[in-house]
Amino acid sequence: MTDPLKKILEPIKKLQNIRGIELPIGMEFLQLVVTGPPGAGKSYYIEQIRGWPNEGYLDLSLNGWWKDQSLIYRPREVHLGLPFHGYKEALTVFDKEWLESTVPLELELNRIRIPPRKKNFLQTNWLNRYIFEFLIPSPSIIYQQRLDRQSKGYFPVDEKLSLDMVKRQVEVYREVALYLHRAGVNVYVRKSLDKQPMRIAEKGIANVPSWILDPKPARPSLKSAAGWKWLIRRRYPIQWLTLGNNPLTLTREGRIAHDGRGFELIVGDVHLRFLPEIALGVKKKAAHKNWIINTEQGCSTRKINGFIRVRVGETIIIGQSNNELNELFHFNDSVAKRHVSVTNRRGDLILAPLAPDRETKIVRYDNLDYREQLERGRYHALVEIRRIYGQKIEPLPAEKALQTIKAVNAMQHDAYRPKNRLGDPGGLVEITGSTVPVIIGDLHAQVDNFLKILSENCLLDCLRLKTATLIILGDAIHSENIDEMDKFDTSMLIMDLIFRFHLRFPDNFFYLRGNHDSFDPEINKNGFLQGALYREKLLEIRGAEYVEQMQIYYDRLPYIICSDTFIACHAGAPRNEISKENLINIAEDRKLAGQLTNNRLQRTNYPAGYSKRDVKNLRKCLNRPPKTRFIVGHTPLDPFGSFWLHAGAIKNHHIIYSAQIEGPSVFIQSGANFMPISFPAEPLTDLINDLQ
Repeated sequence: MTDPLKKILEPIKKLQNIRGIELPIGMEFLQLVVTGPPGAGKSYYIEQIRGWPNEGYLDLSLNGWWKDQSLIYRPREVHLGLPFHGYKEALTVFDKEWLESTVPLELELNRIRIPPRKKNFLQTNWLNRYIFEFLIPSPSIIYQQRLDRQSKGYFPVDEKLSLDMVKRQVEVYREVALYLHRAGVNVYVRKSLDKQPMRIAEKGIANVPSWILDPKPARPSLKSAAGWKWLIRRRYPIQWLTLGNNPLTLTREGRIAHDGRGFELIVGDVHLRFLPEIALGVKKKAAHKNWIINTEQGCSTRKINGFIRVRVGETIIIGQSNNELNELFHFNDSVAKRHVSVTNRRGDLILAPLAPDRETKIVRYDNLDYREQLERGRYHALVEIRRIYGQKIEPLPAEKALQTIKAVNAMQHDAYRPKNRLGDPGGLVEITGSTVPVIIGDLHAQVDNFLKILSENCLLDCLRLKTATLIILGDAIHSENIDEMDKFDTSMLIMDLIFRFHLRFPDNFFYLRGNHDSFDPEINKNGFLQGALYREKLLEIRGAEYVEQMQIYYDRLPYIICSDTFIACHAGAPRNEISKENLINIAEDRKLAGQLTNNRLQRTNYPAGYSKRDVKNLRKCLNRPPKTRFIVGHTPLDPFGSFWLHAGAIKNHHIIYSAQIEGPSVFIQSGANFMPISFPAEPLTDLINDLQ
């Protein structure tokens, strides 16, 4: 089984020694909770640092576990009760049911409850109260330790001990550690007590936990106003920075307000532009006060620009050691490895210089409220969307919808789809590297997400000039919102939009087949037979001929697309040896078609999925280099993100999901790299329909 933490652990550099154990310097001793598989050495660890001696138990599937009495006394060791498929109650990895299962039990990570964030002054910030250390040595070390201790006494968890059992226990804890980290829980990992702790640093994720950075400053004296503010509000005083047209040298930590205006941060010779991210049509209380970092103010019709988002509560380090920023902004030697830290605290930015020997400056970029620039820049794109669609953003009338889908079915992509043995366009699309690919994952009837993507980054102009190619990896239909799974108006609307834009940009707009692109009655979500129900809805609203044309559309869809730089499909790599000819003639092979649309990544909770070897074989069959990007949708790895880089510890294997209610994500090619871009949600259907 692939280790999900492989290659994404980074040593924590700033450490403090507490009773012989190296711990992160930014954490408080009483925040520490130690967990890990049986035999990892947790009890000895707690004894060494003189923590609470008794073992605790946490059922992570219970709401409010963060208030459990076992967490009152810290540091301490805890065992985790975890949700597994087929079991209503949580199990530990040493419970009889878990140990005696004939097949490995599948984790149901979505049943794990996550502590809430603090939303007002009276609430407790449960998400930041604890820092979980996962002590996870290698399975062989744990196995040997458990063999050695059998001679010293009776340990019930060591009955029927085997290396395979230890491996499965370690796999579970690795998966849970990564899941909790992605959920925002404070997590770090240690492989043994004589090795330094490591944080989880997923590639492409720029933020770092603030508690592993520099220690908190000394508490101010109560003889000062700042001291009383600290006493009452528990907030350290930070100087407010007043920006003007002349650059201000940053020598110590400072704070910039989220006031709707942008500024430039000058690190060495590099100028970075910071702009507040302000979503259109979103109420002020519901808006997220995020910031965008890029090097250009506007978009470009020559290329799609990448950018970095700093979300509320996140901290990023700007410098050459941050690979994501370095690839995007091409830092030179004037920029230090760790030049400046940027923290988004409820919308305000906290800037702290980290390199005393390098210069850091800030300057007001302009005095215009960014909201005014935003509305001017986006207005053109929203008007163009409505013009291309030809009416208000609502499902097309039945007759117009039928004409539209017939026109799409009449299109042929002979130049991009090698012909199969019957002389029809095959299941493979091959495009050139002359345009920038923009790859969209599952949309699942999130119409506003699709409109948001179309209206950003000058995408429509780039499509018109053929400097960009838009690729949707299937599953645009069938909402995954619990209250909308049996409703299909948005599914009809999003397909109408896709058809209209497909007709407008026939040479650089592609839609691949997903598992939901079918009327198959086996398409089931929470008990709703979405494939069959969608067919019934189309019959009722648009008639039998439209349903027939939709089936033709499904049957003619390609399954996989590639260029010199990437390969993409809906679900995953086939698990058997294939050739390029097999992909072109995929209509003859239902098993292969099913794997490209239904397969999932091999994980602890899905052991039957595709692996690194299968991805390697797919690259080989398409005659692509070993480092070619392989991008899929279908399987969001957790409910907190919308893209996952190097998923399953498979280098250059990425997953994208574009149906999050909080807003969509896409992959764009930036130079030789592919970069994930996320956007905030906006009610664009209503905004476009209200345009005069």
